[in-house]
Amino acid sequence: MMDENQPSENANVEATTPGTAAGILRRTPREALLQGNREVITDLYVSKMVENEPKDYAFKVYLRLNAKKQTLRNVSFQHSVFDACYFNNCFFDSCDFTGCRFIGCNLHLSAFSGCKFEYAVFERCQIDDDILEREAPREENLKMRFARSLRMNFQQIGDAKAVNRAISQELKATLSYLKKSWSSSETYYRDKYPGWKKVPQFIKWLEFRTLDVIWGNGENTLKLLRAILVVHLLIAVYDTSQFGNPWDLKAYLGSLAVSPGVFFGISSPHPYPIWFSSIIAATRLVGFAFLTAILVKRFGRR
Repeated sequence: MMDENQPSENANVEATTPGTAAGILRRTPREALLQGNREVITDLYVSKMVENEPKDYAFKVYLRLNAKKQTLRNVSFQHSVFDACYFNNCFFDSCDFTGCRFIGCNLHLSAFSGCKFEYAVFERCQIDDDILEREAPREENLKMRFARSLRMNFQQIGDAKAVNRAISQELKATLSYLKKSWSSSETYYRDKYPGWKKVPQFIKWLEFRTLDVIWGNGENTLKLLRAILVVHLLIAVYDTSQFGNPWDLKAYLGSLAVSPGVFFGISSPHPYPIWFSSIIAATRLVGFAFLTAILVKRFGRR
């Protein structure tokens, strides 16, 4: 008879429901979790040019790695972590940074040419914003995430000009991605959005495109001013067609001259219908809201 105080053979195994992921993980931790191949390299510096290294520098964690005026050509840093590293005036040529993570790094005056940055993430890094266009991935979805990561990075270091540039690249990539998601015959989009799934993507693209035309999705004041000018032209056309001579060009110019007063609600040269005045009032309020949002976002980045 077994002693009541004697530990059971399975005492070190928690009672979990058989078949669940948690149960498998707790029952066989040594089988489920294996030691990885990621090596931690701390407080070293690059003493000479490095080139043609397809695997020796990949899957590493670089802590406080330093380099100054060095060239690294055709080197694979895949899925590596760069933490508090310092690269001053270095040149990276055809290097592979796929899946890399840059944390608190200083890449002052460093340049990149023909490098791969798919799935790369940047946090609190000092880096020139020319990387946005020169080294962005070709695929729209990867380009969108690349620009978004750099936008968040530039926001963290307070570089307002670079933030605006990153947002511009992100919006372009997003617009292209949404359009291809419903119209492209490429294998990636055809497999990801088959059949009826193209319909929601078309609606998203149409909404995104409409807002881009109206106010550049919150990033273009000139587009908003252009939209307001179009509203003035529509007011002039309606006023002339209803209360003037549609065949007289001077009538259109006269209506256009009084359209600002109609738009801002200052004057009403003719007894407009309620529905027309309501549309103008709603458009005016939305326009002011868009303008306020743009100004707040612009000054908020300073």
